[in-house]
Amino acid sequence: MTLVSSIAMPGQIWSVAAQDPSGPLYVTSYGENPLETVVTLVDVTGSVAWRRLYPGTGRPRSRLSADGTLWVAYPEGVGRVLEGVLPDGSTHRAVVPESEAGEEVSAFVLLDDGFCIAWAGASRLLWTVRGDTSAPPPPRVARYTREGDCVWSTPIALGAVSHPGVMGMSRETGWELRPLHPWVPEEVDVDHWEPLLVSGDRVAASYVDARGGIGRTFFLDLTSGAIVSATSPAPSGRKAIAGPGEFLIGSQGYGEFTTRRHDRNGTETARWASHGAMLVNDRGTVCGPELENGLPSRSRFRQLAPDNTLVDGPALTGYYTSCPSMDRAGTTVFWRDGRLLAVDADLTPHDLFARDDSRNVLGRTLLLDDGLVVTSLDSDVVAFRTHLGPLAEGPWPCGDANLPGNPVVS
Repeated sequence: MTLVSSIAMPGQIWSVAAQDPSGPLYVTSYGENPLETVVTLVDVTGSVAWRRLYPGTGRPRSRLSADGTLWVAYPEGVGRVLEGVLPDGSTHRAVVPESEAGEEVSAFVLLDDGFCIAWAGASRLLWTVRGDTSAPPPPRVARYTREGDCVWSTPIALGAVSHPGVMGMSRETGWELRPLHPWVPEEVDVDHWEPLLVSGDRVAASYVDARGGIGRTFFLDLTSGAIVSATSPAPSGRKAIAGPGEFLIGSQGYGEFTTRRHDRNGTETARWASHGAMLVNDRGTVCGPELENGLPSRSRFRQLAPDNTLVDGPALTGYYTSCPSMDRAGTTVFWRDGRLLAVDADLTPHDLFARDDSRNVLGRTLLLDDGLVVTSLDSDVVAFRTHLGPLAEGPWPCGDANLPGNPVVS
C-alpha cells in the first residue's frame, strides 16, 4: 500500500465529499480565521481546480448533492443562505430560508425536493464577534422546498435534563457529592455528532445542553413534521441510520457507554454495552471501532449482534479515530493512532500504513475507485492506494451516504 498524496487546506477540515467513486473531492474547511469558510475542489493527486471563500459562523456546513452541486450554509446580514456551487465552481443558485434573528443553520440535509434544517442559536464565537447579548430563539426543525418555502416548522423543547452520572455538591447536599437534580439548560445546541439524519419517512434530530453534553434525539415525521417520540435525556454520542425509519443512537460519558436501536415509532428495540463509529451494511450487520473516553485504550473493534451481545474484534490502541468505511467484502478501514487500519469480515486486523502522527482532528474515511482511501487529518487530505474492493452497499454510511456526506436514505 502506498501514500498517493497529502493535500494541505487553508485551515482545519470539516468535510470531504465526492460525487462518485471516481472523484474529485469537495473539501470544506476553515479559512485563515474561524469566521471564514473555504470550499476547495481538488483531485486525488492534489491539483486544485478552484477555491471559494464564504463568511463563516464558526462551524462550516456543507452537503453534496447527487448531481455534484455542493450546498454551503453561510450568514448574510441577519439571515442565513444556502448556496449551491456547481462542479465548475460557479454559483448554481441561492436559497434564503425564512429564519429568526439569532438563528443559525446548525445542521441541514438535502432532500429530493428541498432541504431539512435543524435550527439553533448562533455559535458563541459569532455572538462574541457581533456583541449580541439577546437570548437566542428556541431550537426548531423545519422542512423547505427547493425554493426555500417552509413546508413545516416544529419547535424543539429539550426540557429539563438529568443523568445519574452527573454529580455535584452544594450547601443543599451538605457538600457531599450527589447526583444533580434535573436542570433546564441555559444554552441548547445541536449535537456535535450526526445531529440530523433522515431515513425513509423519519427524521432524527439531536439536541444537547451545550454546556453539559446531556441531550435527547427527537424523531419526527418527515411529511408532517410531527414529533413521533423522543429519547430520554442521556450523554450525547455517535448515531447512525440502521434501516428504513430506524436509527442507532449512541451515548457516552458520565458512566454511560451504550448504543440503542430505535424503530420508526422511536421504540427501543435493542441495546448494546458499546459505543463507537458504527457501520451498517446491506445485511444489517452493525460493526465498527469503539470510542471509549479514556487512555490507555480499552476499546476494540466490535460487532453488535442481534441478541444484544457483542462479538469481540481486535483491540485498538490510541484514541482519536476517523469515521470508517467498508468494502463489499466486509473489510472496514479507518485511521487511528497514526495508522490506517483494516479489519476484515473475519475480524482479523491489518496495518495498511503507519507513521508518527499525533493529529487529533479526524474526519470521514472515503473509499473510492481502485482501492483509493481518502481521509482528513486536521488540515490535510491524505490519500492511500490499497487493495480494498469497491464501496459496500448499506444504510450507513456505506453506499452513497459515505461519499457525498448527506445523511439521507430514501
